[in-house]
Amino acid sequence: MPHSRLHKLHAAGQSVWLDYIDRTILSDGALTRQIADDALTGMTSNPTIFEKALATGTAYDAQLASAPDGLTPWQLFELIESDDVRTACDQFRSVYEQSGGTGGYVSIEVSPNVANDADATVEEAHRLWKLVNRPNVMIKVPGTDEGSKALRRLIADGLNVNVTLLFSVEAYGRVAEAYLAGLEDRVKTGGDLHRVGSVASFFISRVDSEVDARLDAMIAEADDASRSRLGALKGKAAIANAKLAYALFQRQFAGERWDKLRARAAHVQRPLWASTSTKNPSYRDVMYVEQLVGPDTVNTMPPNVITAFQDHGDVVRTVDKGVDEARELLQALASEGISMSSVTDKLLIEGLASFQKSFDTLLSGLSNKLRSLGRETVAAV
Repeated sequence: MPHSRLHKLHAAGQSVWLDYIDRTILSDGALTRQIADDALTGMTSNPTIFEKALATGTAYDAQLASAPDGLTPWQLFELIESDDVRTACDQFRSVYEQSGGTGGYVSIEVSPNVANDADATVEEAHRLWKLVNRPNVMIKVPGTDEGSKALRRLIADGLNVNVTLLFSVEAYGRVAEAYLAGLEDRVKTGGDLHRVGSVASFFISRVDSEVDARLDAMIAEADDASRSRLGALKGKAAIANAKLAYALFQRQFAGERWDKLRARAAHVQRPLWASTSTKNPSYRDVMYVEQLVGPDTVNTMPPNVITAFQDHGDVVRTVDKGVDEARELLQALASEGISMSSVTDKLLIEGLASFQKSFDTLLSGLSNKLRSLGRETVAAV
């Protein structure tokens, strides 16, 4: 019997990934304990996470101080990033092997500079794949139109891919189609499918943050009756949007086309719920976990959400419940003048900009760290 709430999530078909990485948890046994005790089956990393890890503590100082001369801050970042991801892959390797390639993945992200260039994305993904050199590394690719094109080619090449920054159901549909087409391309060249993994990272809380801000602006100008109607729509768009994405997932990975690929041991491209910590303190702190529980899904949680869910999370299959109500909710928002396509287009633009800013801040912080270690001669970016 499952003996913790995270084990119950796992039993319900939802994999729990840790949205965090730093050298301390890799070296002090904390990660291996979570894998053993908390049904943890994967990990996501991003520049913001590395930025915080580098800015606090001294875990990376020795490696930075002894790194070869003449490396740029970017090259030094890749040196420490790839070491951490490689170590994490090794610690998740048993999960990867025991699951037959459905779990045990650790993500590493391509540069923001290639987000709108399929050729450059493919080139960088292959470089990172070789740099980490682990079968359970997953290359993170932004969910832009060019990213979808790159996804198809990378899957055909046999790489594992985490498509990130997905906000709209339409964008998710393009990604799912690209994944299926990539598998079919791989079959045509005689490639095997059973070790090709992919997830589609669908961002949750940011949708509510944007929709709620628009509703609040309308409420400020509304009469009493309208305020009540508009207020009742707050905090619901993100879950509704994700449930419609899951409904599309169920349709895409069913039927004759999928049956042919599944017969060749292909894995579904699981929806991964990202950005699942609540931004509004008045909302239940585990709502973006509890309301999206179901089979063939992943929820990547920062440490505070894992702790909160372990303490008081409820595990009930919810991800495919209330789908009609989800459609009605989005239609109600549209009738009030809030277009989900407008919301998700804005969030993608902001997400890409934040992605770039995180890299820039990371490299600036790394340069400062190097100066504090007496490495003034490191080449500029």
